[in-house]
Amino acid sequence: MLNVVAIMGRLVADPELRTTPQGTSVTTFRIACDRNFVRQGEQRQADFLDVVAWRQQAEFVCRYFQKGSLIAISGSIQTRQYQDKNGNNRTAVEIVADNVNFAGSKSSGGEGGYAPSQAQSGQGYSSRGAMAQQPAPSFSSGSNEDFAVIDDNEDLPF
Repeated sequence: MLNVVAIMGRLVADPELRTTPQGTSVTTFRIACDRNFVRQGEQRQADFLDVVAWRQQAEFVCRYFQKGSLIAISGSIQTRQYQDKNGNNRTAVEIVADNVNFAGSKSSGGEGGYAPSQAQSGQGYSSRGAMAQQPAPSFSSGSNEDFAVIDDNEDLPF
């Protein structure tokens, strides 16, 4: 069986860190994900998805993300049963986050929650807590003279 989810969207509200009675960190939050298609004459629709993150993932989300932050999540879908205040049986469908990553930078419009000094230096934090190098490619310094024309009539060395 296969239960794999990969989503990217924006947080609808600031995430709040909670702790279980056993001392485990947990946060639940909702993200808005735009649909890939737009019907002619209509605005783009979005789906609002509930996400649960546990332990270090929860602490990472609450520390570095806020409302409007662009976030990328991989995980799995889980369902759970509960009774509401009126005693009605309900089913909740949630994405349980296995890995959480930045999907935008603070310098590109305010999304993301990491410090500007890290964004300027080209470094960011992964959800594992380690510094990760993010090289910034520059294509403007090249020229067409860097390329050679290959004659199709000759034998190629490979």
